[in-house]
Amino acid sequence: MKAQLDPRSQRRFFPLLLALMLVVAACGGTADEDTTTTTATDGGETTTTAAGGETTTTAADDGDAAAGGTLEVAILDEINGFDPMAFSAVNFPYIKNLYDSLIEYTPEGEPIPWLATDWDIAEDNTSVTVTLRDDVVFHSGAALDSAAVATTLEKAAHPEDGKNLFATMSIVENWETPDGQTVVVNFNAPVADRQITDLLQFLSVLDPTGIDTVVDTPAGSGPFMLESRRLGEEIRLVANPDYWGDGPFLDGINLRIFDDADAASAALENGDVDLIYNVSGREGKRLADAGFNLVEGPGPLVQVLRINPNNGPFQNQTFRQAMAFLLNREAILEVGYAGIGEVTVLPWAPTSPAADRSYDEVYAYNPERAQELLAESGLSEAELEDFSMLVNGASADSVAISQIFQADLAGVGIDIELDLFEGAEFTDRLLGGEFDVVFGGVGNVQKFPTRLATNSIFRTSANPIVGEPMFPEYVEAIERVNATLGPEDAIQEAYDNLNAVIMDLAFGLATNTFQFGLMIVSPEIGGITLDIDNILVGRTMTKG
Repeated sequence: MKAQLDPRSQRRFFPLLLALMLVVAACGGTADEDTTTTTATDGGETTTTAAGGETTTTAADDGDAAAGGTLEVAILDEINGFDPMAFSAVNFPYIKNLYDSLIEYTPEGEPIPWLATDWDIAEDNTSVTVTLRDDVVFHSGAALDSAAVATTLEKAAHPEDGKNLFATMSIVENWETPDGQTVVVNFNAPVADRQITDLLQFLSVLDPTGIDTVVDTPAGSGPFMLESRRLGEEIRLVANPDYWGDGPFLDGINLRIFDDADAASAALENGDVDLIYNVSGREGKRLADAGFNLVEGPGPLVQVLRINPNNGPFQNQTFRQAMAFLLNREAILEVGYAGIGEVTVLPWAPTSPAADRSYDEVYAYNPERAQELLAESGLSEAELEDFSMLVNGASADSVAISQIFQADLAGVGIDIELDLFEGAEFTDRLLGGEFDVVFGGVGNVQKFPTRLATNSIFRTSANPIVGEPMFPEYVEAIERVNATLGPEDAIQEAYDNLNAVIMDLAFGLATNTFQFGLMIVSPEIGGITLDIDNILVGRTMTKG
């Protein structure tokens, strides 16, 4: 089966796109509480929501948009390096600006060519042949070729260097480069189509000349290049003059790091920044009422209570299971995310084929059932309280939902302390497993179900929290999903088994979907492209 499309054929739509965005910007000086504005983009539709229900579609005549200017972006967390394989949410402001993937997804999840012009999946689903563009150069000036993809695959397949991509690479047996523009990826068993395109979309191709220093110095081919970085203050990106695709239309992007969300909001209201990336739902709604545009993406994350099963009472499986009934998910959604999202017990977005809403009722907030399980655990009173909770102190929402959980624990006689850390110190503890319990978002939950294993808490190997070996029944459940291509009832049974195992082991307990990457944007900014992962995409943006 072959997917083929030349992105150049889409270029005739860009003048219309940009003119349309300028019209929307000009009309968007005030945000009506009940208005949703839908505008066309090259990847689908951009939905800008002020707060609510009615939808208006705006059209425009062809015309050229004024380019230039520097986009000032407020971000609330320091990044942890420029390696795109560290697919942590704190790195979402730069990944798609500095790097390109082999393919991309539209907001609806349709795969489209990017660095690859086409990909041919073998009839038995045991390999995919990828053909590369021949007009791409990295920021260093080196040409994109099959050797660069091979080097990227080698890094991704390394247990440590592969970081978040390592789990996804578990389906790969080896790869070949028959010529300079062709890569053949061979799988160790038949693989579902969506799992194959997920891999191609997840893989940001790295420049081999900079792969060893990519943590500190970007090595990509993206629409922007790194100009400078001041730790804890700002990251300045400039337009790539040799970019192979359409755009960028901005001169640059300045990612300004704010330790305080209120200060970021004040900067937006004063005109010092053009948008806030990953604004809280409550603050986003307030600013939308003040005339700014609230932009929700198509790829929600899921908030998960991450549990370290090596520490304190969490070594006891029955104790962990009790936690599932102490999560007041409705309160967490409302207090933490202003109701933007929906309750979910399982770690899937509603569009995931593994989603099963029956779990929401079975595991609804139930302190009485939690107390029964606590008694069944056999732990003493002192053992029950032998833990603390890691909290992102820089996020008022994280503090609020942690306090909800703390209060619900107190309701069943368990008193714990909240350990607040900020910035890189919190991120390092979160990703390194240096905690007893903590709230943290997980992504890729709207894609092929086993992409869940790209998240640190759910990795099947090299898991920084659970360690080695990972729970064998969970690893087997993931492998069963990977290996089941049909019939439909067998696929559904594999999903049902995975869900049952996740809830039984209870090391990652979901509470709700939420919009990581929620943006509140000045009306002067147009050309917003919605990324399926809710990553910031500056390539199509315009200012003024």
